[in-house]
Amino acid sequence: MVGLIDRAKQWARAIAFDVVALWIAARDRRVPWYAKLAAGCVAAYALSPIDLIPDFIPVLGYLDDVILVPLGILLAVRLIPPLLMAQFRAQAAERDGRPMSRVGAAVIILVWLAAATLATWAFWLRRA
Repeated sequence: MVGLIDRAKQWARAIAFDVVALWIAARDRRVPWYAKLAAGCVAAYALSPIDLIPDFIPVLGYLDDVILVPLGILLAVRLIPPLLMAQFRAQAAERDGRPMSRVGAAVIILVWLAAATLATWAFWLRRA
């Protein structure tokens, strides 16, 4: 059991470095545009202080953190040339803190506002 917990902690640390590395990759001109797009989207969402599905919602709240973010990271890492990804990981390891994505937070807030607007509109149509 202890070995499983240690492996999970190492995996979480590796993911944290990969998210920062993807954040760096999304800003590098040597990365192809489609890889930049994938890396930017994954990094913006993972570094956003707001989750699309809040963690207090049972099961679904952690679904994005446990499944969607790692799958997005895997996809983006595969799109970036390995030598560049190694450089970005080294740069991520040198950084003191983890960046925060205000753009990711803004997009998530816009999604929530759009969902609330659609729900209100649907409710209003039912009443009329």
